[in-house]
Amino acid sequence: MSAKRSVRGSLANYLLALIAIFSLNFVLPRMMPGDPLQAIYGQEALVAMTPQMEAALIQKFSLDQPWSSQLYAYISGLFEGDLGYSYYFRDQVSAVILGALPWTLILTGSALILATSLGIVLGMESGYRRGGSLDRGLIAGLIFISGFPDFFVGIVLLLIFGVSLGIAPLYGSITPYSGETGLAYLLDILHHLALPLASLVLVQLGAVYLLTRNTMVVVLKERFVLTARAKGCTDRAVRYRHAGRNSLLPVITATGIRLPQLITGALFIEIVFSYPGVGLLLSTALDARDYPLIQGILLLVTVAVLTANCGVDLLYRRLDPRVRHAR
Repeated sequence: MSAKRSVRGSLANYLLALIAIFSLNFVLPRMMPGDPLQAIYGQEALVAMTPQMEAALIQKFSLDQPWSSQLYAYISGLFEGDLGYSYYFRDQVSAVILGALPWTLILTGSALILATSLGIVLGMESGYRRGGSLDRGLIAGLIFISGFPDFFVGIVLLLIFGVSLGIAPLYGSITPYSGETGLAYLLDILHHLALPLASLVLVQLGAVYLLTRNTMVVVLKERFVLTARAKGCTDRAVRYRHAGRNSLLPVITATGIRLPQLITGALFIEIVFSYPGVGLLLSTALDARDYPLIQGILLLVTVAVLTANCGVDLLYRRLDPRVRHAR
């Protein structure tokens, strides 16, 4: 199988999964007993709606038409970025989500970069010094921390640094009514980001570290590493250029697998710290039973995870020629 055909096959698989997600999002509310509008918006929304609003929504989603017409209206709405109307926030679902999405991207993106980078470096150093005090200490500490869920670590950090020591904010992403701009505004954002980010990184760090360490231990026994040492390469070159570089491939694969856990953890962390991201928005939507907003958030998260996994898959093929040319 050629490399191009393999990539096309992989993209086709992800496209089929994406179609399945959109199909379930369309079919499930319409398969529920009773009024489809009630299944989409909930009983609470229908009580608050005027007859004119209800008639407008029925016409918009073609709910009085056959499923073919409803499917066309649904797909047209998705292409236009229309995920429905949030009756709690009284705005379009897409606009409400876009208001919270940047904060979640800052949190999850920073956590992914920091946890992966630190895990790789610590794993390489620990694997290269296998059996030493650094190796034993890192294994014990990171396995202990990784055994706790994200939100529990967040609560502990909040109690220690926010409540007891008072050196970190208890909630939010910025100080309300501070009026800060420029560098002071950026530092305020980082100050509020510190504890949520630390919570996610501490829990995610263990998996990256252990995988890198174990891969490093195996790679150090390979013949090309022995050859590099016999040729007189420095310890630094052997550690990073030869052994470390070849231990990255499993870590990249595991990154795609960790993304759903990272996103789920971020949603809980945002609730713990009242961080105004998608997680806190989802909690508000669940309390208010704002079904269009809940459906829009879950659809966005699912598509984001699927897209990230596809990107990791393509990146892995770039880094490992054996996968590109596999038959």
